[in-house]
Amino acid sequence: MRDPAPRLVAADSCAAVLWDGEGARVEAEDRVGATAPAGANHAGGHGHAAADPAATLIDAIPPVVASGGSRAGTPTSGMAGGGRRPSWKIVTVAASAAAVLAGAVVVVAVTGTAHHPSAARPKPSTVATHKQKPPAPVSVVSVSPANGTTSVNGTSPITVTYSGPITSATPLPTVSPRIAGSWQTSGDQATFTPQVGFTEDTRVTVKVPPSAGTTTAAAIHFSFTTGHYSMLRLAQLLSQLGYIPLAWTPTLSNGDVATTDAGAQLAAAYDPPAGTFAFNSGYPKALTSMWSAGSDNEIITGAVRTFEFDQNLTMDGDAGPQVWARLLRAVARDERNQHGYTYVWVTQAGTQTLDLYHNGHLAITSAVNTGIAASPTDDGTFPVYLRYQVTQMKGKNPDGTKYDDTVYWVSYFNGGDAVHAFPRGGYGWYQSLGCVELPSYGPVAENVWNLITYGTLVTVTGPVA
Repeated sequence: MRDPAPRLVAADSCAAVLWDGEGARVEAEDRVGATAPAGANHAGGHGHAAADPAATLIDAIPPVVASGGSRAGTPTSGMAGGGRRPSWKIVTVAASAAAVLAGAVVVVAVTGTAHHPSAARPKPSTVATHKQKPPAPVSVVSVSPANGTTSVNGTSPITVTYSGPITSATPLPTVSPRIAGSWQTSGDQATFTPQVGFTEDTRVTVKVPPSAGTTTAAAIHFSFTTGHYSMLRLAQLLSQLGYIPLAWTPTLSNGDVATTDAGAQLAAAYDPPAGTFAFNSGYPKALTSMWSAGSDNEIITGAVRTFEFDQNLTMDGDAGPQVWARLLRAVARDERNQHGYTYVWVTQAGTQTLDLYHNGHLAITSAVNTGIAASPTDDGTFPVYLRYQVTQMKGKNPDGTKYDDTVYWVSYFNGGDAVHAFPRGGYGWYQSLGCVELPSYGPVAENVWNLITYGTLVTVTGPVA
C-alpha cells in the first residue's frame, strides 16, 4: 500500500510544494502559524506518541544537491531497517516580508504519526536554482570533401564543421546513397567514416538538416563525385590473380594490400600502392612491346575478357562496375586464373607460321595459311571472343560461288577471321579467305585450340597479301 499522505506541521505565509517518497506532489495551503492537532493519527486510526521533531527533520529531508546537471526537487527514496522509508524535499519556499515578521517556521512533511513542532527548530537552508541558458545557435562553416569536388576517393571520411560545439540539439547530417558507416562528433566537427566506401563515379549528397539550436533556416545540401578506379590498380590485381604475364612487386615491404580488407582494397582501387611490373620470361617482343603500366593496352583488354569469361560476365573487355566488384571478390577469395597465359603470334612474312606461347614457353610452332589478296588477313592484335570445337562456315568465294564448310577447332579473333583446322594440299602461304588455317591432319589444331581461351591475344604481322 502507498504510505499515508504527509501532513503540514507548520508553515509560514507562503505556499509550500512538497514531493513524497514516491514522486507525488503535495501542496500546502497558505496558512500562518497553522499546526497539526496534537495526537493526529495514521489513516489507519492508530494513535502514537509524538516523535522528536529534530530527528524527524533529519530523517525525512535529505540534503538538497544541485550539481552535474541535476535539478533540486528530484524525488529520492532510501532504505532503512530493511523497509522502504519515504523521503521529502522542500522544492520552493517563497520568502516574504510577512514571513520575516511572523518569524521563520520550518515546513516539515512527515508520514505516520503527527508531531508537535519544537520550540527550537533549525532553519532550513535554501538552494537557488537557475534555468540553464540554451546553447548558442551554430551554423555550418565548412564541409569536406568540398561541395562540387570531383575525383574523390570513395573511402575518404566526410567532415562537417560547425561554428561552435555540437550539442544534443544539433542533428547529424545524412548521406545519400546510403552505405554502412558511422558518425563521430568531437568539438565542432561531425565526421562520417564509411565501413567500406562508395564505388567509382558515384555522386554523393550530404544533407545537413535544420534544428533548434542552429541558425540554419532550411536544410543544407552539398555533394561531391567519386573518381575512377585506377588502371594501374587493375593491372596489379590482374597480375596477382595470374591473368597477365607480368609479376607485380610493391615498392615497400608492407606495401601490398590485405586481400580480405574490403575497405583497404577499395581505397587502393582509387589510389594504388607503388610498385614495379616485370614480364615473366619466355615471351616474344611482339607481346612485351604492347605493355605500358597504368594505361589501357591489348594485354589488359585480353586479360579482362578472360576474367569476364571465368565470371560468366559479358565479354567486352571493359573493366566496368561488375568487373571491379567481381575482381575485388576474386582477390579476397584468391580465385586465380586456371588457364595459364597463352599468346599466339602469326607471321605472314616468308613461310607463314603460327607460334603459340604458353606460360612463358614456346609450346607449338606450325605452318599456316593466311588470307589471299581478295580477302586478306589484317595485321594487328586481337583477343579471341568466340570458340567452337566444330561449326559450319558459310559465305561466298571471290568468284561468287557459295561455300558451306564443316570446320573444327575454331577460335574467332577478328570479325569473321578465326584460327582453325582446314584441309589443304600444303601450308605456309596465302590461301584462305582471311582465316589462319592449321593443318587438318594430326593433333596440332586440337592442341592449339585446347591452349587458347577467351581473351587470348592473337597477333598477325607481316605483309598483307
